[in-house]
Amino acid sequence: MIRLDDRAPIPASLHGAVIALGNFDGFHQGHQAVVGEAIRLARAGGRKAIVATFEPHPMRVFHPDAEPFRLTTLDQREELFAAAGADAMLVFHFDRAMAALGAAEWIEAMLANHLGAAGVVTGEDFTFGQGRSGNPAVLAEVGAGFGIGVRTVGAVHDAEGPISSSRIRAALKAGDCATATRLLTRRFAIRGTVQHGDKRGRSIGYPTANLALGSYLRPRYGIYAVSGRLPGGRVVQGAANLGIRPSFDPPIELLEPYFFDFAGDLYGQEIEVAFHAFIRPEAKFDDLDALVAQMGRDCDRARELLAELA
Repeated sequence: MIRLDDRAPIPASLHGAVIALGNFDGFHQGHQAVVGEAIRLARAGGRKAIVATFEPHPMRVFHPDAEPFRLTTLDQREELFAAAGADAMLVFHFDRAMAALGAAEWIEAMLANHLGAAGVVTGEDFTFGQGRSGNPAVLAEVGAGFGIGVRTVGAVHDAEGPISSSRIRAALKAGDCATATRLLTRRFAIRGTVQHGDKRGRSIGYPTANLALGSYLRPRYGIYAVSGRLPGGRVVQGAANLGIRPSFDPPIELLEPYFFDFAGDLYGQEIEVAFHAFIRPEAKFDDLDALVAQMGRDCDRARELLAELA
C-alpha cells in the first residue's frame, strides 16, 4: 500500500486510476461497498485503485470544539484499505482553503489535474466543494468534461435502515459492542502508545497498559472484555477500564487494559485494543479491597465473555 499526499506529485504509475472518494471513517459495510466497487472497476479496466480520504475530518475544521468522534486513525484506515485490495491511499489535507474551492474547481484541480483520474466512485450522499455544493450529480456532469467516469453506490441497509458511522457511534456510546461489531464487520479498536501512569494497577496486582484516547470517539465509560494486539502481532485477552477512574484522584481519562497471562514491558510501544463486550459501568469504591475484589469478578466475567464470543 502506497500513501499519497495531495500536496505532493502523484507517481506516473498511478495516473489514470479509479478513485474511491469519501471520508470512510470506520470503514463500515457501506464504505466497503464503495471501495469494493472502485477496486472492481479498476481491475476490470486494468487500472490502479486509490482510496481517497480526508484528514482532518471536515467536521473538525468547521466545528473545532466538537467532542471527539473518530472511529479510526489514518494508519488504521490505511491498513483496512490495503486489506480490501486497494493499491494506494490518498490523503486530502482538508483546510479552509480546500473548503473554499467551488465544486467544479475542486474536480478540475484535484481529480483531473492532480490525479488524472479515469473514474470516481462515491456514496450517494457524498458532498464536497464550497458550501457542500458538489454531489454525485455535479461530479458526473463536470467530470465528464475531463473524461472522468462516475459511479455512485447506494447505502447498504440492514433491518434497521442504512448502515452509517452515526449508528456505530451511537452503539458504542451505549456500550453495545455487538451492534458496532456487526456494522463495522470487525471490532472497534483503539490504537495508541502505552504511556507511564501512577503504577496503582501494578501495586494491587493488576498492571495496566495506559492509553490516551486522543481523537477517538468515547465509548460508554465502564469495564470491557477486550483483546490486545501487541508489537509483533501477538494477540492477548484481557479486561479494560475506559473512563476517568472515579476511585482515584485526580480523575484522568484513560483506556487501561489489563492483559491476562501477560508479563512484559509495553511502555512506549504501540498497541491496539479491541472491544468485545461491555461488562459494567464505572463505579467508585470505598476502599482498595472492595475495588480489587470487583476487579477479580470483572476479569472472571471478561474471560467468560471472550470464550463465548470466540
